[in-house]
Amino acid sequence: MTAMNETADLVAFSVDRSGPVAEVTLLGPSKGNAMGPDFWRELPIVFRALDADPEVRAIVLTGSGRNFSYGLDLPAMMGAWAPLLGPDSLAGPRTAFLKEVRGLQASVTAVAECRTPVIAAVSGWCIGGGVDLIAAADVRLASAEAKFSVREAKVAIVADIGSLQRLAGVIGEGHLRELALTGKDIDAARAERIGLVNDVYPDQEAVLAAARAMAAEIAENPPLVVQGIKEVLSLNTERQVADGLRYVSTWNAAFLPSKDLGEAVQAFMERRKPEFKGE
Repeated sequence: MTAMNETADLVAFSVDRSGPVAEVTLLGPSKGNAMGPDFWRELPIVFRALDADPEVRAIVLTGSGRNFSYGLDLPAMMGAWAPLLGPDSLAGPRTAFLKEVRGLQASVTAVAECRTPVIAAVSGWCIGGGVDLIAAADVRLASAEAKFSVREAKVAIVADIGSLQRLAGVIGEGHLRELALTGKDIDAARAERIGLVNDVYPDQEAVLAAARAMAAEIAENPPLVVQGIKEVLSLNTERQVADGLRYVSTWNAAFLPSKDLGEAVQAFMERRKPEFKGE
């Protein structure tokens, strides 16, 4: 079965083909392509299907509309998570939440493990889970107006889907610590300086064209050699990433439930600045 057959009934993504290049587009349906239940369920389906399709030799990953992704769709996900995250939650609910986190991690890891090279073309906002997603890509390109943020600290969460594990080797630990500890936003120019993106292009149309051109260039190379390059480059990092993901999921299952998290969610819903008390 081809990738196109496998991904025929998607809600959060579209998959298009142009010769040996597949283009995966985030569709939402939430505002800013925020990552809700459909996203997390469909992401591994899409990339495992593309990985299994011998006719696909390169993948472009981008977002619909003005923004790549606002990251985790917190209101959509909290409905299922709220019963697991009470301050008095015991082992059962926390174990269930651990399983939830590891499921999200596995979804993004499907991108990193895809044997076909993935080029992320980022425009507009790329926040939280959006950064986790592009960290799993092989190459990242941005338009001039793109903005990036490892924002989880601002919502009382230790980032747990891959940014803390994958980006140290991309941007260096010093830059990663700054971004993760502050939760600050950076523009495309800063992202290029620290190596988060390879190149910056004038606008969304230009960055998408550049990503397609790079994908076509990769697709001209021997596919087994390209796969071999990915395998060799991943050898030194995949165990470290896997161990880090396992550790942070356990950490968050133990320590994520807090009054600060409740305050972060409440402040988000009320569109105000949260007041954290370390409780």
